[in-house]
Amino acid sequence: MIHRRTFRLKSHPILTIKESEEIPFTYNGEQMSAVKGEVLSSALFANGIRVFGHHSVDGAPQGIFCANGQCSQCTVLVGGASVKACMTVVQPGMWVTSCEGVPVLPSDDESPEFSTTKAIETEVLIIGGGPAGINAAIELGKLGVKVLLVDDKKELGGKLTLQTHPFFGSTKDCYAGVRGIDIAKKITDELNTLESVTVFTSTIAVGVFEDRVVGLYKDGRYILVRQKAVIVSCGAREKGLAFPGCDLPGVYGAGAFQTLLNRDLICPTERLFIVGGGNVGLIAGYHAVQAGIKVVGLVEALPWCGGYKVHLDKLRRLGVSVNTSHTVVDAGGSEQLERITIAEIDENFKPLPGTFRTYEIDTLLIAVGLTPVNELYLKLKEFGIEVFTCGDSEDISEASAAIFSGKITGRRVARFLGNNISVPEEWDETERLLRSKPGKIVDFKPEKCDLDIYPIIRCVEEIPCDPCVYSCPEHSIKLQGDSLMGLPVFDGKCIGCMKCVSACPALAITLIRPSERSGESIVVIPFELDEELLAEGKEVVTMGMEGEPVGKGKIVKWRRSPTDKRRILVTLEVPSRTAHDAAGIRIFEAEKVKPVSEEKEYLNDDMIICRCERVTAGEIKKEILNGVRDMNILKAILRTGMGSCGGKTCTDLILRLYHECGVDLSQVTLPAGRPFVAEVPLSTFAGLEAGERNDEE
Repeated sequence: MIHRRTFRLKSHPILTIKESEEIPFTYNGEQMSAVKGEVLSSALFANGIRVFGHHSVDGAPQGIFCANGQCSQCTVLVGGASVKACMTVVQPGMWVTSCEGVPVLPSDDESPEFSTTKAIETEVLIIGGGPAGINAAIELGKLGVKVLLVDDKKELGGKLTLQTHPFFGSTKDCYAGVRGIDIAKKITDELNTLESVTVFTSTIAVGVFEDRVVGLYKDGRYILVRQKAVIVSCGAREKGLAFPGCDLPGVYGAGAFQTLLNRDLICPTERLFIVGGGNVGLIAGYHAVQAGIKVVGLVEALPWCGGYKVHLDKLRRLGVSVNTSHTVVDAGGSEQLERITIAEIDENFKPLPGTFRTYEIDTLLIAVGLTPVNELYLKLKEFGIEVFTCGDSEDISEASAAIFSGKITGRRVARFLGNNISVPEEWDETERLLRSKPGKIVDFKPEKCDLDIYPIIRCVEEIPCDPCVYSCPEHSIKLQGDSLMGLPVFDGKCIGCMKCVSACPALAITLIRPSERSGESIVVIPFELDEELLAEGKEVVTMGMEGEPVGKGKIVKWRRSPTDKRRILVTLEVPSRTAHDAAGIRIFEAEKVKPVSEEKEYLNDDMIICRCERVTAGEIKKEILNGVRDMNILKAILRTGMGSCGGKTCTDLILRLYHECGVDLSQVTLPAGRPFVAEVPLSTFAGLEAGERNDEE
């Protein structure tokens, strides 16, 4: 076997790296290895492969974008049949080739005899095994309701399985202070104790039909499900962003990055840039730093970042450069991403001359928002089938809200089925609070306390969160106004236990106590990066709440938190005058780049909008200006939305073009939804065994 450089993580401050069984597979005639149970896209990334093929229209290189089965960028050939690499588990001896142009159809020597499709029945079908779907199933399962829960991944948990950070929200109601990866295990373990719940993993709900059945694709078989009610909890997909070069391999979604890094333990990049300052982008940046990846910078088009301020501050304290009122105007590279150019933009989102800067990077994460995965929900409603929805399929919000949304929906479905159960009145209010957008921000003015030992709490934005309140054994931390959205304040006695420092999901609490040296103070800060950065006696630059350098400090010692072994408590000795301001340690130096000397005019009409069919913005705008207001006509003319993704990645971008052209979106007719929302091989409907299929020989 040829030994290639591996891009697998060797260590991680939060995740456990275990020895895994390796299995061989072949890619373009070269022997490679994968980890047992790994999907092809991750195995290829682990072997340094970023380009998975070239498009038939213009030969453009293709790579991953969503890594979630929503697009078709990662298409490869297995035994001559096209598959999505992000959804295909590697099998020993699998023969994989890149997809170059249009795959050759297999020979069809004789027509097979079609078999009867298997049909099963259940009381409730739940589509989507993330936090909302699991908790809905738990509520129903506790009542003995017969439930079938299906999810397209090999493990339940949804995006929880990608989150290494502790969650915000309510400690009593939705696991606030617990890491997403641990929440996934807790709720999955609870689900597995319920006898009336059946779980199908690696199963895609592909269609809904007028005769009230739902079609599933599982283990190469097509199954029909009849049910009394359906819950759609499919989560969300990432929105795209169009700019020249946006389709290059190396430009992909923040969720895809977290999948590679935190689920599959692969380091997919050395130099990373992020566009989008919501929670998704900010958290992805922090996860990258955790894994030792250089985060070159982050830009946000609005004058402010829309994510939680504590997430933003956490990233800035590490030395990551964040620029608001900026965007990416161009991405360049031959076969994959090599550089990007950013620029400051005005209130009309137009680049300002003299502000263009170019960075050499290998990966750009797109984190510009999410849209509900609700195609099946809309079809179910259209056909009059009893359907409910929860989590991000209903409304985009934090995972803590999805957990509670699932609980409420589960009970509502149970009541619909005739069970004598109610939804407690306070649950609706809790869900409302958990879905709340960040509230007002107050000025932070740390003041010296009369106590020798006391915490500094840097929560200045109203968000739903309370773990610090429950962590204090002296009950000295309270929320203002007794609301989950209230700001925490310290008022009382501090015994220096540091439990609040350990509990804060945002790493926003430090502890101050006297030092034995005159003019010096001790500051204890929370830390979740590589412990090798913390040599005792090392001099470090201390950073303020918003990432401003405040002085120097010396690492006295560090230890694991007794309440969370994956969090480190670092004891710093700092000048007393800076003790109140010291909130973290700088890890990165800001990138020094020169402005672009020769600014060119970036031709936005050349940028790709429809990735599957390689349709440009200019082609679409021409038809819009010619009067096309029906996207079905646009599809007939240009083939937009006719690719494997079925318009999932381009519809929103096309609507933006209508808006840019001055068209009122109420005048635009959306494209008709396909009967199937995901691909199913034709051989599946014939009921052929794997060995009998021409497309898998």
